[in-house]
Amino acid sequence: MSAPQIITTPGGEEMVVLSRRDYDDLLAAAAEAEEDAADVAIYDRRKAELTPDDILPPEVSALMLSGDSRLKAMRKWRHFSQVELADRAGIAQGFLSDLERRSKTASPETAAALAAALNVPAAWLAD
Repeated sequence: MSAPQIITTPGGEEMVVLSRRDYDDLLAAAAEAEEDAADVAIYDRRKAELTPDDILPPEVSALMLSGDSRLKAMRKWRHFSQVELADRAGIAQGFLSDLERRSKTASPETAAALAAALNVPAAWLAD
């Protein structure tokens, strides 16, 4: 950006003279800042709409980002073995393994039993 020229009018008002390129760059930067502000406003609005049941613990999110299914991440977060969680939920360990690998889908009743065994909101296990 080249140095702007400042001109003072006879009435004392200062005016700035920019090159056309600098003016266009300034307009583009202002448009980008306006778009960023709109994105931040959307983010803030959506975040305010979240309830505690919508927000997973950071440890669960980290495990999911490393490749674990949501169910497996929650089981690890609660420090349960597959056998322990299966017993608490009243299902077979092999079926729990299938659920964690996403090769089978839990019925609403099974998902509710797993949520209760993990002591988490049922919504956390909804896909």
